[in-house]
Amino acid sequence: MENPQEDNHLKRELGLLDGTMLVVGSMIGSGIFIVSADIARQVGSAGWLTLIWVISGLITVIAAVSYGELSSMFPKAGGQYVYLKEAYNKLIAFLYGWSFFAVIQTGTIAAVGVAFSKFAAYLYEPLSDENILLSIGSFQLNAAQIVSIITIIILTYINSRGVKNSKTLQTVLTIIKILSLLGLVVFGLLLAAKADIWNANWADAWNTKSFDAKSGSWLPISGTALITGISAAMVGSLFSSDAWNGVTFIAGEMKNPKRNVGLSLFLGTFIVTILYILANLMYLAVVPFEEIAFAKSDRVAVVASTYIFGNIGTLIIAIMIMISTFACNNGLIMAGARVYYTMAKDGLFFKKAAVLNMASVPAWALWAQCIWASALCLTGKYGALLDFVMIIVIIFYILTIYGIFILRKKMPDAERPYKAFGYPFLPMLYIIAASALCISLLITRFETCGWGVLIMLAGIPVYYFTKPKTEED
Repeated sequence: MENPQEDNHLKRELGLLDGTMLVVGSMIGSGIFIVSADIARQVGSAGWLTLIWVISGLITVIAAVSYGELSSMFPKAGGQYVYLKEAYNKLIAFLYGWSFFAVIQTGTIAAVGVAFSKFAAYLYEPLSDENILLSIGSFQLNAAQIVSIITIIILTYINSRGVKNSKTLQTVLTIIKILSLLGLVVFGLLLAAKADIWNANWADAWNTKSFDAKSGSWLPISGTALITGISAAMVGSLFSSDAWNGVTFIAGEMKNPKRNVGLSLFLGTFIVTILYILANLMYLAVVPFEEIAFAKSDRVAVVASTYIFGNIGTLIIAIMIMISTFACNNGLIMAGARVYYTMAKDGLFFKKAAVLNMASVPAWALWAQCIWASALCLTGKYGALLDFVMIIVIIFYILTIYGIFILRKKMPDAERPYKAFGYPFLPMLYIIAASALCISLLITRFETCGWGVLIMLAGIPVYYFTKPKTEED
């Protein structure tokens, strides 16, 4: 399948709809169906639960429209990696790529694959993680891990056959996903919303409290404790809103990328933000707050769906999340390989990752990503890895958006078909807000976030050990 020709290149086959659907499809995984429970336990009120989602949405949209300027300046494969290289140097770009392959993208693919398998077990019990297939010492292989790996392999194969197949799958599944989530919201608000539940949930909307697992009771919080609670809560909502930048990685395959990448970023993040806020308002209209906070396995959407549709609600949600996670992983798999492809072109990744196959896609990079993501499925440590990397993700978003300020000075005359909306105020607002969140997380959750920063910094010696001796940053 490999084509060694030097002039082989990525084909521009993706339009604005494809780009927008990739953003939406990559963002909506399983988070919106689950994380509101943890947020409710951290902040303890309907007002703050809603506000956390609104703030996360605004931060995400600001970041996305800021990326529009960068995507119009550098409309090529690799996205964020390229922006960091142009604004800073190859070391910073490599640290991003290193973290991206080691944990960020592959760990997310693994976690989303396992989320798919967990809900597949609702339809067929033997697929659950409780079905142990093999035990060797402390290692246990369960059915859910096998299912998640199979889905990753299938999606990698589809992507290796060309971008046309994967874009069609992405668009169709994402439209189904949007309509399903919107349908759940509409049915919830029209059929199951009860004034007494809504009024009870909003009766004390801004009185913050946090659930203390040790005492098994709610404790009022304010000051530092409130900041800690908000920071912890926003990890979940920001993770649920992440992966929006995937469309920048495939800019080399977008038609009219100078226009369509930035527009896809804005439209995609805006659509998802509205959907997420509506979904949470529906939860508050249908489910008592205590049941949101203490939903079994945090599956808030299952509880809401049961209120709306009765016992068949669990089945409806299971199918919705399976479609949602399958489309999410397709977008992640498609986008991720383009970063390794671009890194390899720069001599910062395995050379074979820069080779395109006969379908003009980086097949070797796709399969390398598949193998490592599958290995993370087998370790069972992907959940912890995601905690470790959320801070890395935010750090690189901060660096990338600050790169706009650097490039305005470094390349003042460069063509900028699209300029960051609200510059310099909105990009700086993002940098300040995200930096405050990072500092808060490092202070309050150092045991996980510290490891995340360590994983990132471990790339420094790797970079200097592997780069050609003649290169200078």
